Amino acid sequence: MVSRHSNTMGSTRAHRMRRAFTLIEILVVVTIIALLAGAVAWKVMGALGRSKQSIAKQSAVTLANALDNWRLDTGNMVEDGLDLRVLLLGPDEGGGSGGPYLRKRGEEQLNDPWGRRFMVRVPGEVNVDFDVYSFGGDGQPGGTGENADVAN
Repeated sequence: MVSRHSNTMGSTRAHRMRRAFTLIEILVVVTIIALLAGAVAWKVMGALGRSKQSIAKQSAVTLANALDNWRLDTGNMVEDGLDLRVLLLGPDEGGGSGGPYLRKRGEEQLNDPWGRRFMVRVPGEVNVDFDVYSFGGDGQPGGTGENADVAN
């Protein structure tokens, strides 16, 4: 009976020792989790860049449509470098009879998703009359991906 008791004690001790994780096992699990998190973050950041490009394109189209309405109401020509704040002015503030031409009043809607003001180019490179454009994420002409130029 004594040998049986000591054998039970030995197996309990071995079982108790095996329940704990070794430092190597913990490091392997942490490394795998870090690699998976990095891969997910890489995909999310890429999607964020693509979504900013899409938002910029839609914003440029909205501003170009508002400029068309402003031009029709005022009879003014869109000029190179035109200050887009004219789209925020009502008739009493010096805007056209149909102004303001944007739904919201804040100037932030005149900015691209990267926080820089959209610009106007006459004549347009994409459109005949004018382009509303942004230089993308890097703020420099040209580029690819999130840094690509955006025009209406």
